[in-house]
Amino acid sequence: MLNSWTHRLSAACACCDGPFAATGVSRRQMLAVGTAALAVGAVGGFGAKGFAGAALRRIDVHHHFAAPSWLQAMKLIGAADPLIAHWSVQKSMDDMGKGGVATAVLSAVPPQVRPLGRKAAARIARESNEYAKQLAADHPGRFGVFAMLPLPHIDESLKEIAHALDTLRVDGVGVLTNYGDKWLGYSYFDPIWQELNRRKATVYTHPADANCCVNLVQGVPFTAVEWGADTTRSITNLIFSGTSQRYKDINWIFSHGGGVLTSVAERLLVQMVTTPPYRGKFTRETVQGQLNRFYYDTAQVSLAGTLAALTKLVPVSQIVYGDDFPYRSAVDQSKGVDAIFAVDDRKRVNRDNALRILPRLRSA
Repeated sequence: MLNSWTHRLSAACACCDGPFAATGVSRRQMLAVGTAALAVGAVGGFGAKGFAGAALRRIDVHHHFAAPSWLQAMKLIGAADPLIAHWSVQKSMDDMGKGGVATAVLSAVPPQVRPLGRKAAARIARESNEYAKQLAADHPGRFGVFAMLPLPHIDESLKEIAHALDTLRVDGVGVLTNYGDKWLGYSYFDPIWQELNRRKATVYTHPADANCCVNLVQGVPFTAVEWGADTTRSITNLIFSGTSQRYKDINWIFSHGGGVLTSVAERLLVQMVTTPPYRGKFTRETVQGQLNRFYYDTAQVSLAGTLAALTKLVPVSQIVYGDDFPYRSAVDQSKGVDAIFAVDDRKRVNRDNALRILPRLRSA
């Protein structure tokens, strides 16, 4: 049975005592949202009356939430921005209904538990995952879960993988593209990838600021440019370290269309494979093959130019819907996605592609 959500933070995280109440909705509110979702349907096109058509029902793989104990810890270290600090289940469900989203897969925002000590990180990751799973149980079919791991702590993360996938039975795990000075292709993370590869797990990734690359340009926040660069940095590291080839059974999802991937793809496909140290070790076909097996979400790349570029680089089968709530809205992102894709491809992007790697959501 999942833990109660009235609890105190462990003293190990140096947080003050205090109860935290779970954010929920009443049965009446739930029925109202469900009725609204059926009314707007999930999707074919967007018109004056909203999204319509029940044939397509979006699965949103990029949807953020805030567990109470995690939020309190972030507030204490000054890492909780106003949007996530004011998140609620009702706000999520309202946005989903307006944008034709049937199911949103919940994930924690950066910095997750990276700044916390070993014990605090393990405790808060566990509490966050159980909170998210309880939300999914309370609202059947509306939420999936990407479990947060207490990385960079390897042993604790292996324990949380077992708990999340075996006990909670979540849909996958969510990790950051870097952990300070370590990217996902570094051998440091091999024990994590070995276990997730054995399980044929889905790994959702989200960018975060790295030690090297904060406050680079005065007046330009790191979320504007650097996060996209870091996603691509991690993709490049996974490929050219050989990590993604060794762990071929992991289903990787990269946020924001792979970051700046479309802009630097020629460098990876041509320049990197024709010059030392990778000449003779990688070919253009090898690199393209890895790019073609990764998944990329549509969050914040729904403009015609950015999303169209992605479709020229990788197959439509690898693009999955995401809207980045609460930082963007499902209505806003859905309009862009539906404008780019023809009906059959739209169905794949909005739902079918995600179901290949998130099969539990098929009944949602």
